[in-house]
Amino acid sequence: MDQSLYSYSLCAAIPLMLFFGFHMLLARTPDKKIYSNFLLSRRLMGIAMLVLTANYCVHFFCTPRVKDVNATIMMNLVTYFISYWLFSSALMTLLDNRYITRRRFLRHVGIWIAFAAVSSIVLLFVHDEKVEYWGLLLLAAWLVSYGLFLSVRLLRTYYRAIKMLDNTHSDDIGAYIKWLSIFTFWALGFGVSCGLLTFLPNNYVFIWIISAIPFYVYLYCCYHNYALSYEKVETAIQEDMQMTESTNEESPIEIEAGDAPIYHNDISRRIKEWIGRNGYCKPGLTLKELSLELCTNRTYLSEYIHTVYNISFREWIADLRIEHAKQLMKDEPQLKLLEISEACGFLSISHFTRTFNDKEGSLPSRWRKTVLISDGKSMK
Repeated sequence: MDQSLYSYSLCAAIPLMLFFGFHMLLARTPDKKIYSNFLLSRRLMGIAMLVLTANYCVHFFCTPRVKDVNATIMMNLVTYFISYWLFSSALMTLLDNRYITRRRFLRHVGIWIAFAAVSSIVLLFVHDEKVEYWGLLLLAAWLVSYGLFLSVRLLRTYYRAIKMLDNTHSDDIGAYIKWLSIFTFWALGFGVSCGLLTFLPNNYVFIWIISAIPFYVYLYCCYHNYALSYEKVETAIQEDMQMTESTNEESPIEIEAGDAPIYHNDISRRIKEWIGRNGYCKPGLTLKELSLELCTNRTYLSEYIHTVYNISFREWIADLRIEHAKQLMKDEPQLKLLEISEACGFLSISHFTRTFNDKEGSLPSRWRKTVLISDGKSMK
């Protein structure tokens, strides 16, 4: 085993992870009640990173790989198991403020204790090398399965939150939490690879240490940046959850087979009048605000949008705004893109540019240039 590479990789990882772990655990957040969930999530993530740092410290100071490879692998697997749950719980807390419960906590701690107990039995009481090796593989499979279970649940919660936000907000609130899905997929791949990398021959075990550094740098930066937009996202999620709960208490929509509901005609008329007033250009428009303006039930309005346009509320508003922006660029070519963005209700020019590019397959500046050249040719 190349002890120098092994030691250097640990020397690089340990100080960095200690800083990340303690900063996430102890750093202050704005003194607002709404940040309590973010603080809990960040502390859970900080604990997870310190648990992994403790594992690295054992590797650095005690060099267990040199003494007993199988025992070292067992220690790694047990450490990963509890870290998986801490990582998952931290991210789930950002999406569901009711996720952490006493019952769920005890259940997962119990599963971890069972995993650690089985690992100890294999290590202490199984003396046949072949049986011990297969025991390690089965424990690794258990770990990977557990990680897959946690990841699937997290991704389902994430996509459910995105769908809920898209159906109730005109702004792309989901863009602020996109890092959660990126991190989850990365964590899934990293977690599985770590389960495999820990079985690497001793000469290559430094790869297991070095590969973790960019992963934790990305995680730390995401939490640091998310603190700036957390309040906006959390407010939107809480409002949507309250709306969903109140909607469930409302009477169900009755639709006769083969016929559009009676209220569709009334909503259609009101929406046409609202579109004629360019009501969709109001920044930060929500489904609740629109339903109040149209004097209708938000459940009926949401059902109408999905049935008639077959898209989410956010996509519908975005389509209306983009069409209005295109018309402005044709009619008033002297307007700057920032002015057009603000006139159409986009919160920022970057959001306008990204949305326009997604819808039209071209940047707004390039689209306007092409249209003006085309109109100029047709006028000649």
